[in-house]
Amino acid sequence: MSVKLSALILLFLAFHQVLARNRTRPNFLVVMSDAFDGRLTFDPGSKVVKLPFINYLRELGVTFINAYTNSPICCPSRAAMWSGQFVHLTQSWNNYKCLDANATTWMDLLEVNGYLTKMMGKLDYTSGSHSVSNRVEAWTRDVQFLLRQEGRPVTQLVGNMSTVRIMGKDWENIDKATQWIQQRAESSQQPFALYLGLNLPHPYKTESLGPTAGGSTFRTSPHWLEKVSSEHVTVPKWLPGAAMHPVDFYSTFTKNCSGFFTEEEIMNIRAFYYAMCAEADAMLGQLISALRETHLLNNTVVIFTADHGELAMEHRQFYKMSMFEGSSHVPLLFMGPGLMSGVEADQLVSLVDIYPTVLDLADVPPVGSLSGYSLLPLLSTCSSCPGRPHPDWVLSEYHGCNANASTYMLRSGRWKYIAYADGLRVPPQLFDMILDKEELHNVVFKFSEVSAQLDKLLRSIVHYPEVSAAVHLYNKESFVAWRHTLGRNYSQVISSLRWHVDWQRNPLANERAIDDSSSTHLTPPTYTEPYLYVIRGFIVLIYSEGTDVRK
Repeated sequence: MSVKLSALILLFLAFHQVLARNRTRPNFLVVMSDAFDGRLTFDPGSKVVKLPFINYLRELGVTFINAYTNSPICCPSRAAMWSGQFVHLTQSWNNYKCLDANATTWMDLLEVNGYLTKMMGKLDYTSGSHSVSNRVEAWTRDVQFLLRQEGRPVTQLVGNMSTVRIMGKDWENIDKATQWIQQRAESSQQPFALYLGLNLPHPYKTESLGPTAGGSTFRTSPHWLEKVSSEHVTVPKWLPGAAMHPVDFYSTFTKNCSGFFTEEEIMNIRAFYYAMCAEADAMLGQLISALRETHLLNNTVVIFTADHGELAMEHRQFYKMSMFEGSSHVPLLFMGPGLMSGVEADQLVSLVDIYPTVLDLADVPPVGSLSGYSLLPLLSTCSSCPGRPHPDWVLSEYHGCNANASTYMLRSGRWKYIAYADGLRVPPQLFDMILDKEELHNVVFKFSEVSAQLDKLLRSIVHYPEVSAAVHLYNKESFVAWRHTLGRNYSQVISSLRWHVDWQRNPLANERAIDDSSSTHLTPPTYTEPYLYVIRGFIVLIYSEGTDVRK
């Protein structure tokens, strides 16, 4: 046999081996929503809004009912998901500083190992994005003053019962992804991995507040509101202002939630948010339908998750940036070939686990050390699946705006332990997640031994005082460097950043607050230092005696 003929035979055999391997490796569809409360994917939360396609994944796949973000804000959370590493390891401190553009993601490894890859929609995991005001808010969070940084949360009803496509950008990306799936069914023998990032159900930008405003408008149509079960929409209990943890109080004020809200306002915000979740579910549904119609569904692993949740007026807050369940609890559902059906897994998991899990399912070896653990043993009936046993804890951390201290959450068993800054200057919190699902009773002093054990475990995972110091130094240096670039324009630029303060609605204006103790005032916790408000361009120094000094 000639050398040339032997080479052709070997090439032919190798080609067929590749084809055989490609037929056995699954496709991947990963849909990551923005600000989707994970508690809506299982009972009793699932009763509040109709989510037929998420329920489809529940019935035919595995739902993780204790899944958490590794950082309750967009960019750092996504950085953890894409890198498989905790936030403090990649130094993804805020929405401006995240992964280096050259960082290796699980999608990169799939591509190197023969997958056809496509990323669409909201990615938001590399450094350098988001507005100037957002990054300045993060850099200045450690200083001793309060800035009302967000617009007051409001609702906006648009269209009529036939108005379906509210979030046009998301629907445009869904249509493009649908077309891409159809093209793959016709032309490619390669396994594929498609990632689609949604904006919904993140609140919309409030245009009336100007170009630097954030997203505080909950917008939907009657079509989607009809999917919400009004009898299951509740008014959450609020602690009186004097009982709030100082970091929670800071968050409430900077999120513009310290004023008076009627029960109707609160109910509407929550109902509109749930309706926005229903629209996001329909987008997921279009992609599932495209896979089914192209006969690709049976060989595709579908994953639905989110970067973080949405408080929707729980704990007198909206948005995220908090370790309370509404903000930190995310959906995580898997459906696909060889995976179990109709299973609710109660293992504590987090977004860093997606990286090793996808690679495990694709039979691709990981590169470097990872913070996450493969979930394949929890997804498959395979008794000999490889992988390290998942620990009985998850870690989340936060270093961005709307919270005036670096925050670290350790969820372990029934307990949620939250430490701040260096562990000394700001008191920690401890919640019993079985007896206190609403997280209203901080029992850190009642269960001091439990707190000490959890703090020791937390410090073994991350030496958080050192991390907090590093973040503080980064904030200071970054702000100074940014200020120097502005020169004489600094005063004009800084005064235009989100100082939307309505003095008539500030917490010292003696307005009635809705809470479970019938308190008539939302008053700030006791501070030993004076604190500042920026009010319509003025910096006002408020002492505890009520002295008002204009500076």
